[in-house]
Amino acid sequence: MNSFKTLDGRGASVHIAGGPCITIQYVTNIIIHGLHIHDCKQGGNTYVRDSPEYGWRTISDGDGVSIFGGSHVWVDHCSLSNCNDGLIDAIRGSTAITISNNYLTHHNKVMLLGHSDTYVQDKNMQVTIAFNHFGEGLVQRMPR
Repeated sequence: MNSFKTLDGRGASVHIAGGPCITIQYVTNIIIHGLHIHDCKQGGNTYVRDSPEYGWRTISDGDGVSIFGGSHVWVDHCSLSNCNDGLIDAIRGSTAITISNNYLTHHNKVMLLGHSDTYVQDKNMQVTIAFNHFGEGLVQRMPR
């Protein structure tokens, strides 16, 4: 995915499922709206577009939405459930992220914001989490 992209499922029933799902790596100005993201699985080693070049990304861990060094990302009005790892993970210096109006259910590790206390770029992370519904079957990593 390159910068300045929108995945918009309004007016249709769009499901992203059964594979590595969505990876946002070192890009900016991304909108993900109105998608059903579920049953995401681990994927193999691959090249992932990190604009303007392709960069190596190791095994996908099966997140619904993986934000890796991205900024200005908005995940809105999506339903997320039952992924292999996290539903939404923002790591490796990601910032300016809004997670709003989503419906999250049936999952263990819901959100990961920052991947390590020692990773300096994660200390400046800014994430807004607003008006989400944390539904049934969730276990851990929810905002408190």
